[in-house]
Amino acid sequence: MAKINENYLKLSKNYLFAEIGRRVAKFQAENPDAKIISLGIGDVTQPLPKVCIDAMSKAVQEMGNVKTFRGYGPEQGYKFLREKISEWNYKRHGLDIAPDEIFISDGSKCDCGNIQEIFSLDSKIAIADPVYPVYLDTNVMAGRTGNLKDDGHFEGVTYLPCTAENNFSPSPPKNKVDLIYLCSPNNPTGTTLDKAALKIWIDYAQKNNSIILYDAAYSAYISDKNIPRSIYEVDGAKDVAIEFRSFSKTAGFTGTRCGYVVIPQNLYGLTADGEKILLKDLWLRRQTTKFNGTAYIVQRGAEAIYSDEGQAEIKNLIGYYMTNAKIIRDSLSAVGLTAYGGINAPYIWLEIPKGFSSWKFFDYLLNKFHIVGTPGNGFGACGEGYLRLTSFGNREKIFEAMNRLGKI
Repeated sequence: MAKINENYLKLSKNYLFAEIGRRVAKFQAENPDAKIISLGIGDVTQPLPKVCIDAMSKAVQEMGNVKTFRGYGPEQGYKFLREKISEWNYKRHGLDIAPDEIFISDGSKCDCGNIQEIFSLDSKIAIADPVYPVYLDTNVMAGRTGNLKDDGHFEGVTYLPCTAENNFSPSPPKNKVDLIYLCSPNNPTGTTLDKAALKIWIDYAQKNNSIILYDAAYSAYISDKNIPRSIYEVDGAKDVAIEFRSFSKTAGFTGTRCGYVVIPQNLYGLTADGEKILLKDLWLRRQTTKFNGTAYIVQRGAEAIYSDEGQAEIKNLIGYYMTNAKIIRDSLSAVGLTAYGGINAPYIWLEIPKGFSSWKFFDYLLNKFHIVGTPGNGFGACGEGYLRLTSFGNREKIFEAMNRLGKI
């Protein structure tokens, strides 16, 4: 029989959200009349913007005409979308990001998980704790870590504690690392990194020849003008950082799938012999081998948000979810619970009452109030004692969930 990749065996048996789904399904089966409200998985509930629907409908018609039909598209993405992203998300904000530095994909989750493939297996990684599981799990699968220890950390990984004491803002380690995963606005804590914090990381990366893998999937939710939406707003970032962005939470594309990666033209990695290699070229080679591109219809839908009408629609969409976030934060505060995030991000990081572990509080909310959250320790050892709530539900259910919590 064929041998397996035993690195997979280092991981917990179930992916975090699969375990949540299993527990919820079991409870629902045992309590068929329970009206469960999910504030756990970060999936959107509101329809796609009308401009996107109109653009995709037009693209569908094109696919039904022999003169406008399209087959395989360019693996890097259609030029029409890359040019719009370059103009609207970067150049209009004074950032020199060219269309050929942008790679269209089927979402940030895949990009954040796949980017590690272009780096050496002996690369030392630094990951915030708590953190979005994909960053860590894909490196475990690749073989960059040792085994899981009793404290919930993997051998060979540099963990960056994010706690209330440091405002959930990770600090550079004393040791040298090669790859640094940062996420702002952060999933799961809902907190952000300002320019001063990012500058410290950029200086560290320049000093240590490190690469920052910067997940900005929720950048559209930032309303504070002092918080950068792109790491490239900070001097020196183009020399050390790759940026990931997504249409999933910006325009409701969680089921439609579209995102992109920015790899600056002059961003290099090194061979074992010290030769400098453009990371952009390596990523293009990886994509042309393993990826056939995002669907033309989807890319036309994504392009549509880059118009005055499109911007107005996504502003309303984001405003809807951020109003939900305020309702959740205010309701938690009213019952004496401490919460973070939910201001420049759609996530609320709830400090659970004493006497509960994260999973026990999850079960308590599910069984007593029929509300689903996400246990904080599912994002890392430092997440113990917290629960993540999302604001992506519909307004009526958000109010109902908060009314139930009012009895806590």
